[in-house]
Amino acid sequence: MSTPGTPPTLADATRGRILFGGDYNPEQWPQEVWEEDVRLMKEAGVTSVTVGVFSWARIEPRPGVRDFGWLDRLMDLLHTHGIGVVLATPTASPPPWLGRLHPGTLPVDEDGRTEWWGSRQHFAPASPDYRRAAAAIAEAVAARYADHPALLMWHINNEYCTYDYGDDAARAFRGWLTDRYGTPGALNDAWGSAFWGQSYDTFDEILPPRRAHYLRNPAQILDFRRFSSDMLLECFRAERDIVRRHAPGIPVTTNFMPLFFGQDAWEWSRHEDVVSVDTYPDPADPHAGQYQAMIADMTRSQAGGPWMLMEQAAGAVSWRDVNRPKPEGLNRLWSLQSVARGADAVCYFQWRQSRQGAEKFHSAMVSHAGERGRGFLETKRIGADLARIGPRAAGTRQRAEAVILHDWHAWWGSAQEARPSRLVAYEDVLRAWHRALWEAHIPVDFAHPAQDLDAYRLVVVPQLYLLSDDAIDALVARVRAGATLVCGFLTGIADTDDRVRPGGMDARLRELLGIDVLHEWWPLAEGERADCGTFHGTLWSEEIQPAPGARAVASYASGELAGLPAVLRHGNARYVSTLPEPEALRGLLEDAAREAGVAPALDGLPLQVEAVRRGPLLFVLNHGRDPVTVPVPGTHRDLLTDTEVREAVRLPRFGVAVLDPV
Repeated sequence: MSTPGTPPTLADATRGRILFGGDYNPEQWPQEVWEEDVRLMKEAGVTSVTVGVFSWARIEPRPGVRDFGWLDRLMDLLHTHGIGVVLATPTASPPPWLGRLHPGTLPVDEDGRTEWWGSRQHFAPASPDYRRAAAAIAEAVAARYADHPALLMWHINNEYCTYDYGDDAARAFRGWLTDRYGTPGALNDAWGSAFWGQSYDTFDEILPPRRAHYLRNPAQILDFRRFSSDMLLECFRAERDIVRRHAPGIPVTTNFMPLFFGQDAWEWSRHEDVVSVDTYPDPADPHAGQYQAMIADMTRSQAGGPWMLMEQAAGAVSWRDVNRPKPEGLNRLWSLQSVARGADAVCYFQWRQSRQGAEKFHSAMVSHAGERGRGFLETKRIGADLARIGPRAAGTRQRAEAVILHDWHAWWGSAQEARPSRLVAYEDVLRAWHRALWEAHIPVDFAHPAQDLDAYRLVVVPQLYLLSDDAIDALVARVRAGATLVCGFLTGIADTDDRVRPGGMDARLRELLGIDVLHEWWPLAEGERADCGTFHGTLWSEEIQPAPGARAVASYASGELAGLPAVLRHGNARYVSTLPEPEALRGLLEDAAREAGVAPALDGLPLQVEAVRRGPLLFVLNHGRDPVTVPVPGTHRDLLTDTEVREAVRLPRFGVAVLDPV
């Protein structure tokens, strides 16, 4: 356990192992099934389950009437069988009576329509009635179970994701703006409210950016996105403080959705003891392994070390147009990939597949096929794998010398209604650049733009439309100190108020990148490609006049921009004014990494093979469907098979080796 006065960590819950389990919803089943559940959990090597996420109506069936008997029996049963509990506050899914008695607790969308009960996440974060009720149920749960021996961790709410445009949100938004700007005049300046004559005389005139006749003020929308993230964070912190007061030595988490637009996860992660994420890559996506790696890299960076995979699917999900199951071996591959990239907990939604409700076709560790089904057989194999590698992997860290800069505020600012191209999506550009590094086998962290970058030799900026002065100064200083920079288009365009910088890009960045004049942005149409001589670009191009001392690495070969630089180099900084096709972007970043002295974990890897070093271990993962032999210098012991590996390891399709040097 943590020492008195220091915040608890994931290590306090894992206790030298990798946690394995998933969401457990026994309230959906008769009690005789519970005994069968714990038998199968023991057989599968399950060490923890998350309980109570959607149980508010079961615990409090009517206002002030609490029923904890079933949960008492469940907690005791799990503890008796050596299974720890990640206990949730059930505030993500208020009972119907709360919305009926207090309609203001229900969120309102930007068109003024109420979102009613009957699903989940139907709460208005700024509603005083919701906050009082949520605090009361969190207090009751925490007081009852704070000292229960099964308790490993607190899980607050679930996948915070609600936007609310109702009257309580409007009042809270005005208060938030008053704190931020102080006076209507300062707000008008920040929002550029003189445009279209929309200046405010008093804060009382301000509303959330509800549906309007035409385009809305992008600075107002940007601030509302900031406010909405902060309102949800206030809800989390209120419940976190309640459970901490009752059990100060128990770590607290809430589960992020991967790369979710509505939360500034850099800020949120500062307030968690454990950073956790839910990730559901599409088995039909040929690049899903890279997406999974990107989410792992981002979550590990937010955590500053080991993190928790709170949810994944054992097979198919239920919300895509076509929901493909995972082929045999893919569940294991992606689970071990998460461990390779820092996860100290591998969990699922959910333990037993539901027979009713909206997610009855969502897979589970125990599927409708039962214990003889392939899903459960693979679950048992993964549990055994984690037991073997846990003592050597748990708590260890990774080291990367390359970093990708990422910021939610920049994303929010770029996602406005009136912009040069609706085809440019921040998340797609970010994923394309991470994919290039992943295929080049370059280990990477993510970082906030204003973070200390001294540990990194290679700094990669796929796209940061909006940057603070401090972030620009930090980036320039790191490159001047010797780091290699590769910067993508639409970076440094606006300040933190979404005010376009003079010259169309911050002058400090233009000087760093060797851009004398950025004349025009030339977005590309869907399907249009820019001929850049040795490669083609998509999405975007720019009319750039280079500064003295800068040289074109690649130039546009045809069209209006013929002869102008597509990729510009100035000292140890490169500027990429288009989105190169994948092979070209990979080559560009490989060259930059080589010059920066940043090397892969292993040399000569096939494209479909991933190699990751974590602590003393080398994880080698085959994302391909064909067997492959991978050279591995030296002698190792594969912890998964307990066999010696000399100079090379052979992996079947979706195969994994976890190599411990001998």
